[in-house]
Amino acid sequence: MAAAPADRDHLFLGLRLSPITRRRLYNFRANKRGLWSLYFFLAVFLITLSAEFIANDKPLLVGFDGQLFVPVLVAYPETRFNGEFPTEAEYRDPFVQELILGRDVDGDGFVEGCAAADPAECPRGWMLWPPIRFSYDTINYDLDQPAPSPPSPTNWLGTDDQARDVMARLIYGLRISILFGLTLTVLATVIGVIAGAVQGYFGGWVDLVFQRIIEIWSAMPSFFVLIILASILVPGFWTLLGILLLFSWIGNVGVVRAEFLRARNFDYIRAARALGQPDRVIMFKHVLPNAMVATITFLPFTLTASITALTGLDFLGLGMPPGSPSMGEMVQQGKNNIQAPWLGFTAFFSLAILLSLLVFIGEALRDAFDPRKAVGAVAGLPAGTGAPAPVKPVATTESRSSKAAAE
Repeated sequence: MAAAPADRDHLFLGLRLSPITRRRLYNFRANKRGLWSLYFFLAVFLITLSAEFIANDKPLLVGFDGQLFVPVLVAYPETRFNGEFPTEAEYRDPFVQELILGRDVDGDGFVEGCAAADPAECPRGWMLWPPIRFSYDTINYDLDQPAPSPPSPTNWLGTDDQARDVMARLIYGLRISILFGLTLTVLATVIGVIAGAVQGYFGGWVDLVFQRIIEIWSAMPSFFVLIILASILVPGFWTLLGILLLFSWIGNVGVVRAEFLRARNFDYIRAARALGQPDRVIMFKHVLPNAMVATITFLPFTLTASITALTGLDFLGLGMPPGSPSMGEMVQQGKNNIQAPWLGFTAFFSLAILLSLLVFIGEALRDAFDPRKAVGAVAGLPAGTGAPAPVKPVATTESRSSKAAAE
């Protein structure tokens, strides 16, 4: 049965929302800067996820000999296009392009793989290229000047000192940074929430011992420890994730611990214990939802710190393996090539915009979960906005008697 018109305002993505959730959602939408920052960040994230279809040195589709090929997903040998080598075809090579297109590409008046005397009689295929014909590790050998070269119609943001396209490396580098930050944020939040929940719920010696361990661990010079471990271990995505995770989870412990210490003696928690509910059910079903409000507001700022940490290690040469696209490597390129300002400007503005978006999203979340702003925001809503109606004040005995006396 379809939902009534009055109930549609209480649905979000097909789910029925509670009044407090609707109030938070309305407050988040009311913060236009945070809302548009979220839209822009999601658009950037989706673009980076489809990086292979936007920046690649392989065509998206190839039509040859009456068949359809998808080089961006499948590796085809050069012999499949009547070439000479059984290795994967190099589609940027004029030789391979002449095999597929059936026309003179390099201007020598001869078409490879065509025995016809007239090149116009050669069988023709077609190639559909992505907008950027370079991958993050593709070297452009046809530059008009030595690398790093300035922006041009071929290389939109120029090339770095190894003749690699900056735009392609930016897209792939943003994907690595965002995925790394999201993964580290989720794992650090889960570990921090569990540790804080155990400390706050059980208290006593458990809380005392854990607090002393956390104080000792947090007092360690984390940045120097990270540098030492990164210089010893083989650099990689998961290696860096494990190294940064050693210290990233501590920030969430204090907030969750305080919420559990406050809620462990509430009447509904005592009632759940009296009914025989196990501790894990009470912790994660009854107490944790109330403790997650502050944790959720910290998520964008934790993500910002994670991206910054990876960028710093990459800048020092202790991050991702050499040749990997990363924001820190782009910053290092800008520092080492002052004569090529487009490298420094690209890295700076990309990081500044990305981190600013996350900060604006965090501020919007903070306002959405702030109960003081929630009440004030709902009080003047127009009808039909989908937010809960304002609560009418209840007349007390004193106010009723005052009113009667005045009459």
